[in-house]
Amino acid sequence: MRRFSAEYLERTREGMWADSRGALVDLSLDSRSRILDVGCGTGELTRVLADESPAEVVGCDADTDLLAVANEHVPAVGGDAFCLPFADDSFDLVVCQALLVNLPDPAAALREFARVSSDLVAAIEPNNAAVSVDSTVEREVELDARLREAYLRGIETDVALGDRLETLFEEAGIDRLSTRQYTHEKRTDPPYSEIDLESAARKASGAGLVDHEPELKAGLADREPTYDELRRAWREMGRSVIEGMQRGDYERIERVPFDVMVGRVSV
Repeated sequence: MRRFSAEYLERTREGMWADSRGALVDLSLDSRSRILDVGCGTGELTRVLADESPAEVVGCDADTDLLAVANEHVPAVGGDAFCLPFADDSFDLVVCQALLVNLPDPAAALREFARVSSDLVAAIEPNNAAVSVDSTVEREVELDARLREAYLRGIETDVALGDRLETLFEEAGIDRLSTRQYTHEKRTDPPYSEIDLESAARKASGAGLVDHEPELKAGLADREPTYDELRRAWREMGRSVIEGMQRGDYERIERVPFDVMVGRVSV
């Protein structure tokens, strides 16, 4: 299973559910009594579930560093998605966000979700192959597309599950009830936040690529341009981003499509 830092999750999930909670309507949150958020990370979705439902909401993650952050806001426990530390039927909703795309065997995880749920299972998963970027720095759009293609070639898990979700649900004995599409739109425009400024600095230093360096190098093996050449171009582009921020005219929009699939555990 792939691991992420708390800082990475903060950057990538900032504002995700600020004004789009309608995408969660099929989870029937107002009628739940006990909810489990698997792979909760730092607890962003867990907090949303707790806000939207009268249920007892529990987070679960295998990373103790992330749990320490999550526990500042919501109850969260340690546990593996393939072997959850709960009895059968302990919850009436088990949900995950951006978890299955990082697992080597997502169907096995869904079977475990079905074991501990007496009713619903929901998966909120990104289609990383369909991410789009618009930027006032023209080179950023081109380089982002090149690096994303390399990442998709180099990654070992299926980070673009797409319509495979329904098949995975069926394999786990979960009857699909609904599917909604939700696009997480991340905007960078003035006045720039601290996260915006940090992201620009990471581009200019090349640090932003280090998070995915093994996958990028694998995806670029025996190809032109090389990883080092793209990294130099990315750093140069990052300096242009910083210059645009200093002028106050840099803008960027990244759109990440998510499938929100809800199913009922077969009796």
